[in-house]
Amino acid sequence: MSILPDEAVFADFKKQCLSTDNWANKYDKEGMQVWVETSTSQKKNPVHKIKCKMTMKDVSAATMYDVLHDGRYRKKWDPAMLDTFDIARLSANADVGYYSWLCPKPIKNRDVVSLRSWKVTDEEYIIVNFSVKHPKYPPRSDLVRAISVLTGYFIKPIGPNSCTFIYLSQADPKGSLPKWVGNQASKVLAPRVMRSVHEAGQNYQQWKEQNSPAQKPWLCPEQNVLPMMDPGELSIQRADSLENVDESSKISNLECEDSS
Repeated sequence: MSILPDEAVFADFKKQCLSTDNWANKYDKEGMQVWVETSTSQKKNPVHKIKCKMTMKDVSAATMYDVLHDGRYRKKWDPAMLDTFDIARLSANADVGYYSWLCPKPIKNRDVVSLRSWKVTDEEYIIVNFSVKHPKYPPRSDLVRAISVLTGYFIKPIGPNSCTFIYLSQADPKGSLPKWVGNQASKVLAPRVMRSVHEAGQNYQQWKEQNSPAQKPWLCPEQNVLPMMDPGELSIQRADSLENVDESSKISNLECEDSS
C-alpha cells in the first residue's frame, strides 16, 4: 500500500475543512475564524486539532498557493523559521521536506520531516502533509521532533483577486497541556499566524518579480530538479514510536508552531 495520499485523503481533508459539526468556534473577528475540534473521539485520543479560516479580499487563491510552496520566499516572511529545505520528489504532486522553527523559551525548538502532497483544480487548491521517518534525517539531539498527524490548506477563489483560506492542523500535544495554552493558541497565536500569512500573500508578487518569476516547480513539474525518491523508503512517523520526544514540555507542538 502506497504512503502517498490518494483521492480519498484529499476528499476527507476538504470535508473536515468545510465542516462545522463537532467544531467549537474560539475566535471570530475581522473576517477570521478559529475552531477547535470537540468530537467525542478526542476524549479517547486527545490529539489536538485546530482549524483557521480567513477571507482574503485582496489576494488571489493562486498567489496564496504559490506562497505556501515557495520555500525561498518563506525565508523572507517567516521570522520563527530556523531552516527549511525540500529533500526529494516522490511523484509529480508529492515531495518530502524538512522544517525547523524557534519556540518561545523555555520550550525547546522543534523540527519536522513531512510528506507533502497537493491537488489543483479550477475550483480549489489543496495541500496536505504528515510526519514521516526518513532514513537520512533522524531526530536531532538539539531539537524536538514534532509530529504532524495531518496538516494542510484548502484555498478556494471567491473572485479574481480574493479567496477563502483555510488552515487545519492535527498534532500530538505531548504530555500535559494547561488549558490556558489551548486558549492562547486559538485566540491569540493562530490569528497572529494567519495575519502573517495574509501579509506574505500581499507582498509575494512584488518579491517574485525580482526572484526567478518563471520558476514555479509546484505548477511546472518539469522545472523540479530535486532527486527522485521511492516513497517506499519512507514510513509514517507515529508519536508513540518517536525516538526523541520532549515529554517535559508543557506546550503542544502545534501551539509552539502557531506562535511563529
